[in-house]
Amino acid sequence: MGLRSRLWRDGRVVSEDVALDELRRHLAEESSLVWLDLCLAGEVHPDTLAGLADELGLDRHAVEDAVAPGERPKTSRHGGHTFVTVYATALPGEPAGGHESRLVTSRVSAFVLPRGLVTVRRDDRFAMGQVLRRWDDDPELVQGGVAGLLHGLLDVVVDGHFETIQQLDDAIEELEDVLFAESPQPAQVQRSSYRMRKELVELRRVVLPMREVVSSLMRQPDLRGPHDPSALGGHYEDLYDHVLRAGEWTESLRDMVTSVFETNLSLQDARLNTVMKKLAGWAAVIAVPTAITGWYGQNVPYPGFNSSGGLHQSVLLILLATVGLYLFLRHKDWI
Repeated sequence: MGLRSRLWRDGRVVSEDVALDELRRHLAEESSLVWLDLCLAGEVHPDTLAGLADELGLDRHAVEDAVAPGERPKTSRHGGHTFVTVYATALPGEPAGGHESRLVTSRVSAFVLPRGLVTVRRDDRFAMGQVLRRWDDDPELVQGGVAGLLHGLLDVVVDGHFETIQQLDDAIEELEDVLFAESPQPAQVQRSSYRMRKELVELRRVVLPMREVVSSLMRQPDLRGPHDPSALGGHYEDLYDHVLRAGEWTESLRDMVTSVFETNLSLQDARLNTVMKKLAGWAAVIAVPTAITGWYGQNVPYPGFNSSGGLHQSVLLILLATVGLYLFLRHKDWI
């Protein structure tokens, strides 16, 4: 669905379909609270946002940021409204190539007005239905006005960050099991660790800036509008704590996957040294009968020359020297 809306009056839902031409009138009512969502990947044309911006007096730079690709997470103040941009994340299944990043990000922008919240999505990969459920499950957010609506949106986004980070944490633990398995698969470990490093770099770009986003919102006293904001202080402090934890967890996972990558290289070097040591041991064992048969193959007289005793002597020397060298190298764990 390209366009969704909801109207609350005195904390109660009175409409799920707010006409655009009546939006300004509802925003002017003291007891009203309005939410409008525009998904530009649906039936909503970008011109709709431009017309809405003219109607509500939205800053043109903020409107450009809402539709432009590659905008970073941020909070900015523009006259009578605040503009917020954040990224929701998701981590679907294993890719076909095995080394391509699986991380999916979806940008959500919000225009925070005194009595209304206008969200803009460039695609439909982030479902606003879960935000509506958050508002319905916690009536205190609606009682807190537009600050409560914004908190519900950001809380769902940050919860998605935690879910993505948890999936990466579980994947790294599975990778560690493969790393130290009895039948190692160094190529698989290398591909997976490389992919996870790419995913963590991308995740870090959208998770770490959330600290400044939430911190900036907490410093704006006029964000909450005319509604009573007294109960929302704890909500935003809790949200900020979650953002800090997500950032720290992301940093620790980056260190862990780097450690896995380096450990895999070290184990490959150790296995290569073991193989070379075994090859050198077997080469020494094989060299003994080669040397003895070469000596007894000379065309000069030697003890047992031209008799069966020479054959028996060479065979005995080969057996004794080869078995003795084999047992010695076996004791030293070379073969």
